[in-house]
Amino acid sequence: MTQQTEDGYKSELFNTVMDYLCNIPIFDALKSSELKTIAHFMNCYDACEGDAIFLEGEKGDYVCFVVEGTLEVSKTSSSGERTVLTTLSSGHSIGEMSVIDDFPRSATVVALTRSRLITMSRKDFDTLVEEHPKIGINILKGVARVLSINLRKTSGQLAERMLPVL
Repeated sequence: MTQQTEDGYKSELFNTVMDYLCNIPIFDALKSSELKTIAHFMNCYDACEGDAIFLEGEKGDYVCFVVEGTLEVSKTSSSGERTVLTTLSSGHSIGEMSVIDDFPRSATVVALTRSRLITMSRKDFDTLVEEHPKIGINILKGVARVLSINLRKTSGQLAERMLPVL
């Protein structure tokens, strides 16, 4: 690849990532200039229908933001039964915990349709936080909001499935 071709590709990738970041709730509190900074730490990933984005139990070291398509999130019980937890579409994120902790993936994610994702590795996230702490704090607040919403939803679902206390 020539330098000019490579520069053109990087510029196109940067513009694509910028277009998508504006539609992701985790980044709602960020200014355009901050989104430009973040875009340099992101990559695009295209998945075909049926592709595993990641598997429950594997090492997690990146977060995904869905920009097109639909993903299915499932978990396997101790008895081996697979349960679909949710489906995610444009604007949702998955794998947020992997940029915060070093635990294995808690679920399996598969593309139900052809999908486009933006990804950020833990290494890139750590670099971003180190070089741009204010932006990192705002992203962490966005991640905390998403995790809080997910925890509230899960608590509500658990309460609905529990037997009443007599």
